[in-house]
Amino acid sequence: MAGPATPADLFERLDGLDISYKTISHPPLFTVDDSKALRGALDGGNAKNLFLKNKKGRMWLLVAEESAPINLKAFAKMIGAGNLSFGKPELLMEMLGVIPGAVTPFALINAEPGSITPLFDQDLLAEDPLNFHPLDNTMTTTIAKADLLRFVEALGHSYETVDLKVIEAV
Repeated sequence: MAGPATPADLFERLDGLDISYKTISHPPLFTVDDSKALRGALDGGNAKNLFLKNKKGRMWLLVAEESAPINLKAFAKMIGAGNLSFGKPELLMEMLGVIPGAVTPFALINAEPGSITPLFDQDLLAEDPLNFHPLDNTMTTTIAKADLLRFVEALGHSYETVDLKVIEAV
């Protein structure tokens, strides 16, 4: 495939894995607040997705419940990452094939297995179904939690779960 996957490529891959999903279109959403304002009655859990890197070049995709407070310094310590920062838009496009505002676990379709560590917040995984942009922030796709994790594994990625409440308690 030349260039990053498109939403059509993603849907084809989901269909090939016999994964059910539902997608709606909407104006572009760039922030959690934008999403909340336009959401309406969309069932399921909603996430904020952070593309993070450390000085050694290791990268993570943190998929957290949208209202979870995230202290990057404490989170970095929890995962043993040293200092964490947000990946620059150019690196985001190179590694995940999406622009800021469209970060999603579906973007792992564009990443080499092992190049990015997906981290899923336990509170988000308590929700079912889940809602994410399908590589484009003008759409939202609803997918069952088990199917999302199966998709990530089918791409060859090993994911980890994290408990962000541990950080809040510190």
